Amino acid sequence: MPGLDLPAFLQVHDSPERITSIRLQPVKAATPPVLFPQLTVTPVPWSRYGYYLSSRPSFTFDPYFHAGAYYVQEASSMFLEEAVRQTVNTGQPLKALDLCAAPGGKSTLLQSILHPGSLLVANEVIKPRAAVLADNITRWGADNVVVTNNDPRDFARLPDFFDLVTVDAPCSGSGLFRRDPEAVHEWSYDNVILCSQRQQRILADALPALKPGGILIYSTCSYAMEEDEQIADWLTGEMDMEHMPLNVDPAWNVVPGGNGCGYRFYPDKIKGEGFFIACFRKAGADISPKDFLKNSPKKNKAQLPLLPEKDAARIRPWLKEDIASLKEGIAPVFILHNGEAIILPSQLAADLPLLQKHLYIRKAGVKAGQLTPKELVPDHQLALSTIIAPGLPAVELTQEEALRYLRKEDLQLDAPSKGWTLMRFGGMNLGWAKVLPNRVNNYYPKEMRILKAGTPDY
Repeated sequence: MPGLDLPAFLQVHDSPERITSIRLQPVKAATPPVLFPQLTVTPVPWSRYGYYLSSRPSFTFDPYFHAGAYYVQEASSMFLEEAVRQTVNTGQPLKALDLCAAPGGKSTLLQSILHPGSLLVANEVIKPRAAVLADNITRWGADNVVVTNNDPRDFARLPDFFDLVTVDAPCSGSGLFRRDPEAVHEWSYDNVILCSQRQQRILADALPALKPGGILIYSTCSYAMEEDEQIADWLTGEMDMEHMPLNVDPAWNVVPGGNGCGYRFYPDKIKGEGFFIACFRKAGADISPKDFLKNSPKKNKAQLPLLPEKDAARIRPWLKEDIASLKEGIAPVFILHNGEAIILPSQLAADLPLLQKHLYIRKAGVKAGQLTPKELVPDHQLALSTIIAPGLPAVELTQEEALRYLRKEDLQLDAPSKGWTLMRFGGMNLGWAKVLPNRVNNYYPKEMRILKAGTPDY
């Protein structure tokens, strides 16, 4: 393998050391010491929001995790941030596709660094994994993400639609041998070849959806050249893609790919697991807005089922004032879907009819809740969103109370007011409860509750 120091490589795999890293949700959490006061926290060098932790806490029993304050992500894969910043203009709205998105690490990373007016489609072909992806996007709180459950070939129905496509392809997994030693026994060269063929199929199916001049970022957690450099050769040789080199700090010890394409991460050289990443530009000039409208798939004539203005007005007080007061054209759009009110940012609303026509959509925007004649029954998505108003009724919970709430157990609270109330920990929203005169109804989603017994270990 290119740049391999075999003795050091084997030694680090024999070492008991394990690396733990997290990435902050920058809208919710500014600094990691507040979240992990008893741990030593150091920055991941290639990620603005990534940090190493001195030991691995019990994330399951951390209320901040359930509030979406951070995502537990392997440090090497956070290099996607550096790749995006060097290849696309994150200062303008883009349309981005994370094709193999579950469980959500790279989607949440993209959402944090792209322009807030961007549209991000996070796709997962396997249905149960798409459900996990949707839950993690809900925790992250973003309103400009669409979660889809489609085969990569379905995206060919959206020719020249995306400015950026990221493909963290299913692979043989050798880069994770240190983290999961059992995977060594499951590895085979036949599986490497099978994965390489699958990777080519995935890329060939998805590339028509990338605009000429658009950026493809391809990655794996495999060391095999058949899944890494040889895929890069195939992309540049047969798929009309141009490799884009990056400026990489030599102090990071990232190894250039064997054919000059891409970058390798070895756990004996960097503080992270095995990883490969490469960036490409699709041949052809950037499409002008006029030509794009001419050649793009026709908009679906079906109109979104907009909420009547009187109902939309009932939802606006639940949103941040600067969002609720935006002018028409850039203001959020309120629609009704299966009896639920959904809030869509303007860019997402403009593209949603087209996406609905060609894709199976699992989640879009932020679900506000159900409007009854008397009230809005607020949804969990609204509680965890980054667009919710900060001044709504809320109760600050102790850690013990927060864990009881997250287990969907009964609560005894001294709440200052009755009705729908946000449950908070450390100033961050966990979800809803309804405070009644003689009890508190816990509305934490049953499917997201903590099932394991235990307590925080830090």
